[in-house]
Amino acid sequence: MVLVTGTDAGVGKTLVTSAVAASAQAAGLRVAVLKPGQAGAVGGLSDTDRISRLAAPHTCRTLASYPEPLAPLAAARVAGMKPLELYAVVDAVRDEAAKHDLVLVEGSGGVLTPMGVRPSGEPWTMADLATTLGVPTIVVSRAGLGTLNHTALTLEALERRGVTAKVVVGAWPMEPELVHWANLTELVPHLVGALPAGAGRIEPGVFQRSAPGWLTPALYGVLDDWRVWAEEAG
Repeated sequence: MVLVTGTDAGVGKTLVTSAVAASAQAAGLRVAVLKPGQAGAVGGLSDTDRISRLAAPHTCRTLASYPEPLAPLAAARVAGMKPLELYAVVDAVRDEAAKHDLVLVEGSGGVLTPMGVRPSGEPWTMADLATTLGVPTIVVSRAGLGTLNHTALTLEALERRGVTAKVVVGAWPMEPELVHWANLTELVPHLVGALPAGAGRIEPGVFQRSAPGWLTPALYGVLDDWRVWAEEAG
């Protein structure tokens, strides 16, 4: 089991989840992807719709969907719908883990975004889910200005909770500037992958064949030289 979170919303969590799923399946694993809470759907497509199209994992499902594009707990309250209960999500993840070699759990927003409620009524976050399950976490980050602070804060929040975490850049620009190269250098100790900008527009078959080249062996990929990859991607 691996959780996928981000430094913020819109950083590329769905594409990274798709790439890891495609790479793991190319390595012969049976993969499930779970999205605990889908709040809003861009263009009528959910995140699991996009993952299914790009990576075609064996199982891909959403546990709860809410109409407004808000944090899942806020979206549930605004819609007057039942919020996600932490241990219901834990049970769903463990159920899929019994039937698959790898379960990827894609969060919403950042690691401390309120996802739902505990039995006590208190909110829970993706950091809480990671500690409850005792699983590692992928942090998806931006390439540009501000990412070092946001990434460091996210990694620190997870480290303080005893959660192992690594970083994947969600979109490496086609024409990288000095700030991107400098950030890449600083992130390298934590990096286990980076996707090229526009990866979501790639034809699914090409996406699946390309995904291992965007990720290190830690995520079932083959990437080992960041400089060469970044120059080719840019």
